Amino acid sequence: MRILVVGAGATGGYFGARLAEAGRDVTFLVRPARSERLATNGLQVLSPVGDVHIANPQTVTADRLAAAGRFDLVLLSAKAYDLDAAVADVAPAVGPGTVVLPILNGLRHLDLLDRTFGADRVLGGSCAIVATLTGDGAIRQMTDLHSLTYGERDGTRSERIGRIEAQMEGVRFQPRASEKILLEMWEKWVFLATLAGSTTLMRAALGDIVAAPGGRAFIEALHDECQAVAGANGNAAREKVFAGARKMLTAEGSTMTASMLRDIEGGARIEADHIIGDLIERGRAKGVETPVLARVLTHLKAYEHRRAREAA
Repeated sequence: MRILVVGAGATGGYFGARLAEAGRDVTFLVRPARSERLATNGLQVLSPVGDVHIANPQTVTADRLAAAGRFDLVLLSAKAYDLDAAVADVAPAVGPGTVVLPILNGLRHLDLLDRTFGADRVLGGSCAIVATLTGDGAIRQMTDLHSLTYGERDGTRSERIGRIEAQMEGVRFQPRASEKILLEMWEKWVFLATLAGSTTLMRAALGDIVAAPGGRAFIEALHDECQAVAGANGNAAREKVFAGARKMLTAEGSTMTASMLRDIEGGARIEADHIIGDLIERGRAKGVETPVLARVLTHLKAYEHRRAREAA
């Protein structure tokens, strides 16, 4: 199976490197500068579960992708604000038999991918990893969390899922085929929107918010609101999953923050519309009031406007 990993950043680069480490046929679609660095230094992963160095990773740039032929599996991990460009870049690699596996947060990206490639070619997917790129281009995994979940959105166990499972055998991360992938994507979204919404609005870790007057109540109200939207859309988080998330979100002394907060603190772009705005829209379409999410979105859009103004 020919696998194309879109990008070689912290997320796609990590899972792609692990697949390459296991002997899979992996090619990374990268920008010219990243291609040159990988050609010189290789692809390095620094990880608590074992480092890996791919000395000569296969790479291709967008202008040469058409000549590289079609791929069997496209692993797509772009940021939401880069998705349009990523989809345009990857289009030459997608043929009648290609399967696209996106591992972005939220669900908004599925609409674009379905329109571009056809819903029959697009799987559901989700990943969990805490990783970053170092100054010299290596991927540093911060914890031992590294799971990748995928499945047919209609819940079937198809032949192509079986072929992907075969590619995942022996890799040094935690792959899992799911027959409830859309539900699991919603469950992650409910948790992530609560985490991102609370830590960005309060500019603090979860434990700091819990310790503040009204902090726990705020997190719980936001979590309940996100769950209400998911429920109205037929995908409320399962009771055990929701209870586990609530416990994590309200843990005293927790230093957990969302990557969106770290992006804001670094003056970077954020996925405000994809993570928060789309949740509000899906709630509105079902008649669900989302006043807490609306306040979060106002805050995030104010940051985006300020960032744009100061960059002008």
